Amino acid sequence: MSSAVYFANIRSRTPKDNKVTKLQRLFDAAQFGEIVAKNDLVALKVHFGEKGSDAYINPVFIRQIVDKVKTRGGKPFVTDTNTLYSGSRFNAVDHIQTAIEHGFDYAVINAPILIADGLKSQSICEVAIKSKHFDVVKVASDIVKADSMIVISHFKGHELSGFGGAIKNLAMGCAPAAGKKDQHQPGIFVIEKKCISCGKCIEICPVNAIGMRQEKARINREICTGCAECMHFCQAHAIEFDWETKLTPFMERMTEYAQGVLQCKKGKIGFINVLLNIVPDCDCMPLSDAAIVPDIGILASMDPIALDKASYDLVNKQSGNRQSHLKSNFKPGEDKFKGVWGKTDSLIQINYGEALGMGSSHYNLIEV
Repeated sequence: MSSAVYFANIRSRTPKDNKVTKLQRLFDAAQFGEIVAKNDLVALKVHFGEKGSDAYINPVFIRQIVDKVKTRGGKPFVTDTNTLYSGSRFNAVDHIQTAIEHGFDYAVINAPILIADGLKSQSICEVAIKSKHFDVVKVASDIVKADSMIVISHFKGHELSGFGGAIKNLAMGCAPAAGKKDQHQPGIFVIEKKCISCGKCIEICPVNAIGMRQEKARINREICTGCAECMHFCQAHAIEFDWETKLTPFMERMTEYAQGVLQCKKGKIGFINVLLNIVPDCDCMPLSDAAIVPDIGILASMDPIALDKASYDLVNKQSGNRQSHLKSNFKPGEDKFKGVWGKTDSLIQINYGEALGMGSSHYNLIEV
């Protein structure tokens, strides 16, 4: 059975036809008002962006969803969870400071910011799911306790999952550090012949899992959380992910975590994907590279699987930007995320999510 996905394209030629009004129309078309009851505490799940990134969703867009929720009598709060790696969002104090510096201030978004897993990522609820990899998943307490939720995701690339959209925002985005660790699990290793013994990975590791032995970096699997921060920052490209044996389990674990969050919010959750600034990396990176395709628009749906599949298809219909990190698959119809990262398989999360009953990969795209 097909799910409805509502689409507002990027074009605007009249004063009343801009991104702000498009978001308002999408909210109404997707019937998000139906999931917000009077006095509901409504979590608006976003990504505030790591310090140094600038591709995250414009806070002015979030304001439109806040105001729409308030017209329904809901009480919105804008939220995210702390990171597994060290950075500007590792604890709630730094996280809120970063959010404010990125424009997510009360004067702009008209709602308070709450970090859903608490000061040091220890505010956790366990949710029973009984799936292939997990019987129980760990979800940020304020996500579980919210009466309803709208997940607003910046659709972009990701080195492991191919793309990050609604599924990943539910999974990694709603998990405390312990849940993020469950999803990642160690899958990285050092290629000794490439290691130049610079020690940068030792400096960057948030859990001190890397040391030197015989002038080569070594990763202690017993300590490693699998956050892959060292892989991102290794200038010699000496740290690699075990694509052959670890990719599919990682994607499945991630999707099962998304399943757990959905289970908490049956009938009380909606999804928006913003297909602007479609950069190759997650907003967790302290940088924003050139977009791999042109801006496309904004989509909304009650079905996260259909929404991510429609977003994925729309990106792939574009001609790739040759002045970006895209290395191949420049033609319309070719997989842009595989063209960026090569070994990843974006569709694992969609296919597995559909198999788990999280939604349908079949959709009707309805332009508003």
